[in-house]
Amino acid sequence: MVVSLPITPQLQRQLEAWLQEDLGRGDLTASALQGCHGSAHWIAKADGQFCGGVFLEPLVRALDPLAQVRLLVAEGERVASGQRVLEVEGAATALVAVERTALNLAMRLSGIATATAALVAGLDGTGVRLADTRKTTPGLRQLEKYAVRCGGGINHRLGLDDAAMLKENHLAWAGGVEAAITAVRASAPWPARVIVEAETEAEAMAAVQAGADGVLLDEFSPQELAVLVPRLRDQARGRDHAAPVVLEASGIHPDALAAYAATGIDLISTSAPVTRSSWLDLSMRFAGAAG
Repeated sequence: MVVSLPITPQLQRQLEAWLQEDLGRGDLTASALQGCHGSAHWIAKADGQFCGGVFLEPLVRALDPLAQVRLLVAEGERVASGQRVLEVEGAATALVAVERTALNLAMRLSGIATATAALVAGLDGTGVRLADTRKTTPGLRQLEKYAVRCGGGINHRLGLDDAAMLKENHLAWAGGVEAAITAVRASAPWPARVIVEAETEAEAMAAVQAGADGVLLDEFSPQELAVLVPRLRDQARGRDHAAPVVLEASGIHPDALAAYAATGIDLISTSAPVTRSSWLDLSMRFAGAAG
């Protein structure tokens, strides 16, 4: 079950800034709606996973504190074309002004959730989880990663301060896998995880030997991983500490999900739900306004 994203003061300010981008100096149609009270509902115009309805209330209440929103579909729930997903009522000026910002946000996030859900379905029963990446839209990372969770995926690190991922440049400049891990361990807070991105079998084995918490196996074929994963598990069992290593595959083609899941890895990370998804079409339908 997806828990709705808390509307923190920082997020509220961001939502209002996006609304202000559309309002500018003020909606020029508002004078035709003064004193009118209206109602509206959203409907899905395509099948998919719904996400982003929770942001309508803070948006519309920024313009009408007495506005009421009723969600008919939970965040992350599957919707069908033609299905009503929420209802809203309040000052007609507020409903009209908020429409585009709220719909754009929900359509973007619902598209990500829908794309995530399709990939997660391909891993059903395998025990392998689908994770996102840091390939997100600047300013939208928190919400795009929330949409991934709504689609059944899990979040990788939110930023550079969440976990240390040592990549090719780190390993080269630090003087190798062990030197890079040692340097990070010496300065990072103790709960921080250290992950090494390995492009070769030798790098992967060295990362496990040096005590990495996770190894991201980049652009290995399923056939290569089927051989390498058991070797890495054996290497991890021989380490001084008993903590297991998390093995992650990335740089894969979505059509090969089942083949990768069968190799014994723990995670598949992909940016596809964020970078390649289409918006889920939603529409706001208005009822007659009353004076």
